[in-house]
Amino acid sequence: MAKRLSKENQALLDHLKKQGVRYLIPSYVDMHGISKGKTVPIEHFDRMMSGSELCTGAALDGVPQVVVDEEIAAHPDPKSATILPWNPEICWFASDLWCEGKPFEPNGRLILKRQLEAAAKMGFTFNVGIECEFFVLREGENGEHVPVSEFDDIDKAAYDTRLTLHNYAWLDEIVSSMNGLGWDVYSFDHEDTNGQWEIDFAYAEALTTSDRFTFFRLMLKEICREHGLLATFMPKPWSNRTGSGAHLNMSLADKKTGKNLFEDAKDKRNCDTSKLGYKFIAGMLKHAQAIVAVTCPTVNSYKRLTVSGSMTGYTWAPAFASYGGNNRTNLLRVPLGGGRVECRGADIGMNPYLGTALALAAGLEGIRENADPGEPHMENVYEKSPGQRRREKIKELPRTLVEGIDAVKRDPLVEQVFGKAMFDSWVEFREQEWASYHNHVSDWERERYLKFW
Repeated sequence: MAKRLSKENQALLDHLKKQGVRYLIPSYVDMHGISKGKTVPIEHFDRMMSGSELCTGAALDGVPQVVVDEEIAAHPDPKSATILPWNPEICWFASDLWCEGKPFEPNGRLILKRQLEAAAKMGFTFNVGIECEFFVLREGENGEHVPVSEFDDIDKAAYDTRLTLHNYAWLDEIVSSMNGLGWDVYSFDHEDTNGQWEIDFAYAEALTTSDRFTFFRLMLKEICREHGLLATFMPKPWSNRTGSGAHLNMSLADKKTGKNLFEDAKDKRNCDTSKLGYKFIAGMLKHAQAIVAVTCPTVNSYKRLTVSGSMTGYTWAPAFASYGGNNRTNLLRVPLGGGRVECRGADIGMNPYLGTALALAAGLEGIRENADPGEPHMENVYEKSPGQRRREKIKELPRTLVEGIDAVKRDPLVEQVFGKAMFDSWVEFREQEWASYHNHVSDWERERYLKFW
């Protein structure tokens, strides 16, 4: 039997009814960060808020359960209630998963909450902003997917005003929807290659940002679908075009005052970063290979993490574990003005809860160990020789998914953060994905080898 509603939940229910909401979705994510959940008529709001909606974790990717296990239950976070802008009869909730009457340890949202609690004990709030890059496609003459814009012959599509104006209808709907939810979009633009876009909105505490990122991907796909378009979060759909990142912009604030603790205008290393910020950076560099493996989780992700190969020269994606000031050739960049650290390794296909949890854990470790990242790299790290990188102790990031899996398996911090069940599930799923990819015979192989000898 459902518990009696709290004053806050009763007020929320009254508000939703007043807004005309008829259905509720207590959503959680699978390993990929994809929104899952049942749909509940609003008349059963009280039961839903008490965790009435059960599901079989074994039916989902990367939820470590077997068929005979007790079902997992979605426990909605009332603070995350989001009425769908494109269908205001439905309200979406980010939810924690419970099992056997207690929190389900391998749940990504709870994994992040555990790290946020660790930060809070140290007196910190962890703020994150995510730069969302993605492709929008339309159906071509032969049924294939092609970039949405009609200006496909533009050599330098980055920031092209024509492409923005041509796509105004769906762009305005998504941006207006985000602002209507209070996300404060501060800019959007056409990115480096045809059909690629970036939308940037205000940072928030990491859990809120991760919930919004999850909802953003759902909302973008649905709004684009209504316009007859396909939004894709495949990191690199074409070999001759740049890939889509989801750069993590991170900072710690004083939990009591809200003051940004990464700011220091008197920084002698010229990054406008505090001593605390440098310790955080040092922790992330120590675990950079595993972090990138988690924030770049697919076979396709590693087609993006290369020095060159795009039609515009450099890929602008990191290939080495280095840091510096306003220098886009580093994995960790401190933008002009300081006050935050940007991890450029993350891509749009990541699970935001797992990625931000591991990044935070690494940064906190650096603070606890009083670590130092060394001097920043202001030069073009892409152009360093292998010998220079060895002398400067700059490690390579994983170049393939299998290298990423190995990095995760070598780094004890990942299992410490994920817990054994999620760690084992993540490794097993990714190893199976790599084996499937490795065993597939591609068109490239046939074109190269069929008449080779």
